[in-house]
This record gives sequence, C-alpha cells and structure tokens, in this order.
Amino acid sequence: MMVEHTPLFSHLTTGLRRTREILFDRIARLLQQPRVDPQVLEELEEILITADLGMSATQQLLKAVPSGITEPTELLHLLEQQVTSILSVPHGNIPEGHPHVVLALGVNGVGKTTTIGKLAFRAVRQGKRVLLAGADTFRAGAIEQLQVWGRRVGADVITHQAGGDAAAVVFDALQAAQARGMDLLLIDTAGRLPTKKNLMEELKKIRRVIAQHLPGAPHETLLMLDATTGLNAAAQAREFHQAIGITGLIITKLDGTAKGGAVVGIVSELQIPVACVGLGEGIEDLEPFSPSTFASALLSTGA
Repeated sequence: MMVEHTPLFSHLTTGLRRTREILFDRIARLLQQPRVDPQVLEELEEILITADLGMSATQQLLKAVPSGITEPTELLHLLEQQVTSILSVPHGNIPEGHPHVVLALGVNGVGKTTTIGKLAFRAVRQGKRVLLAGADTFRAGAIEQLQVWGRRVGADVITHQAGGDAAAVVFDALQAAQARGMDLLLIDTAGRLPTKKNLMEELKKIRRVIAQHLPGAPHETLLMLDATTGLNAAAQAREFHQAIGITGLIITKLDGTAKGGAVVGIVSELQIPVACVGLGEGIEDLEPFSPSTFASALLSTGA
C-alpha cells in the first residue's frame, strides 16, 4: 500500500515506536519466511496477542486470512487492511447545538484534564470561543490545573470550591456559556474508579442537569483511556459506557507504551470509535484519529 508520509503519519509512527518493536518488527522477521504456512500463522497469532490486541481482535484478523494466501507481503497488506476495518467504527450523528457541549470522562491518572486543555487549544486555534467547566471538585488540584490550562490557551473557566457540588458547577457553566455566546463547553469531571458507585451517580446527575438545561446535550461524551494500561482500559470503558453512554474514545499516552495494539482490541470489543490520540506531552500532541493512518503507522514498512 502506498502511504502518503504526512506529518500526522510521521508523528504516529514515532509515537508507536515501542509498539512497532513488539508488533511490526516481529511480524517483519516472521514474514521473511518464503511462504505463509500454518506455523507462520500460529506464530503470528502469538505476536498479535503479545502486542495486546487481545484474543477477539486477533481471531478476527486471522479469520480474514484466506486459505490460499502464500506471499508474506500479501499477508502484511491484508493485516493492515483488516486493522483499518476494525478501527473504522462509524461515528454516530453528533447533534448540533450552541454551545456544543462535550462531557469528558476518565479515571484519575489518564491525563483527562491535560487532554481537555489540548482540545481547548485546538478549538481556540480554529477561532472558537471556548469555556471550560471544572466539575472535578473531588481531586485536589484539579480546579487549579484546569485554570492553568484556561490561561494557557485563552479559554474562560467556571469553577466552584473544591468539594462542592459538581452538578452545580455544570449548571453555572451552561448558563455562562449561553450568556457569553460560547461555541464550545468542555466539562472536566471527577475520575474516581468507575466501580465507585458515588462517581457514577454523580456523572448521571451531571448528564441530567445538562439535558434539562440544554436539550440534546451533551453532544459528545468522550472517555479518556491510558494506552499504557493496555487491554485493562477496556474494563474501564465498559463500566463508563454502561452507566453513562460513551460516544467516542480518546487514547492518551500512546507514545509511552508498547501496548498501542490495545487500541485495536478495545475498539473491536466495544465498537466505540476513537476520536483522538495523544502522542506526547506538548500542547499540540493530540491528533484526530484516522483508522487507515493508524494501521499504516503500526504495520507499514514506511518510517
């Protein structure tokens, strides 16, 4: 496959370097065999599972291999096509609204607040008026962190005191966003583990407040997942999706892990599209997700 080496492709290739060392480099050595035979496919299965794709995605990939295939390069090309297909979960229709309301979820430590700051930066750079809501009143320092991001990117921030009612923060932020004519409202939420009943009830309350105040909102509910946790992130996603309903995923810290293949496994299992991927700590290190570009960066011979 011919791949245009755009800056995004190069950025992804660099970010996926550690995963490629586990996945592509081992596959490349395997495919030095003169032909594809059952032993090659058995070793390929082990490589895919080791790279954290998971059993479900691995079986899906291997089932797509036709029995008559013999050329290693043809097999690699087929794998790239199939990874693209698995990752191409259609995005649902995102309802229109002004302001556009995005509810951001994720457990502590996944880089949620930082990612919100990066999303705000992208929107401000596009000329949008952005408001941030600091509804993570549970974690010490979360409000201050969001305020720092607000000043950094040029976005207003609505917060209350630590320990306050998160839903009240959201209500005030919705009123402020409408009164000030904001284009985008990004809502940061608490990140206690999803098995904690109190957190889920708080998030449900926030959703109710949003929907009551602005019908059709939130327009997007994005879950941040830490790539370094591999397939364990799927368990978090299941809990959040069951309780709240997720419209998209943002995979953070993809540059710091050899478990980038888990993105394939998570999407295969949950059938939730990936919206963006985090590829570093810089303010611009958040990229819109392209299934074909990701698959190429993961599996193509291009560097």
